[in-house]
Amino acid sequence: SYFRALNCLLNEQPDKAIEAFIEVVKVDPETIELHFALGGLFRRRGETDRAIRMHRNLLERDDLTPEQRLNAAFELGQDYLKAGLLDRAEEALAKLRDSTLRREALGLLLEIYQQEKDWMRAIEAARELERNSGESAQKEIANYYCELAVSDATHSRPDAAKRQLEEALAIH
Repeated sequence: SYFRALNCLLNEQPDKAIEAFIEVVKVDPETIELHFALGGLFRRRGETDRAIRMHRNLLERDDLTPEQRLNAAFELGQDYLKAGLLDRAEEALAKLRDSTLRREALGLLLEIYQQEKDWMRAIEAARELERNSGESAQKEIANYYCELAVSDATHSRPDAAKRQLEEALAIH
């Protein structure tokens, strides 16, 4: 079943591949890496409920290594994000801020804050990501301050809008 599933993947037949992988998981539920692969396949196909279920089940297992547990939590965060469950995605990814997946989690948290238009948290995440990656995020941070300025201007707070724009100019 495993090789049949791989063959189906190579022949771009994901439905058949998933069926074959499910057969393998039923026969040998200890195949942790296969659970990861199957969860990822579900997410890519838009079957986020199945992906979430797969990764939650992984997290409930006692036999995971710490690295596998981190990967399962990260995968679950991605599942929630893909499903549009931003609060759950944020909660799952925030727990990874002090892990080896810190940079990846911060990148997804930044994506969440942008979707939510939570510009202050986006600024914090971008700065943290900048510190961890060594790559400049000044342009993006300046843009977030411009977004704050637009919000302040829209709500008749010209002084606050001016301060935000000055901050944006100082950064980039």
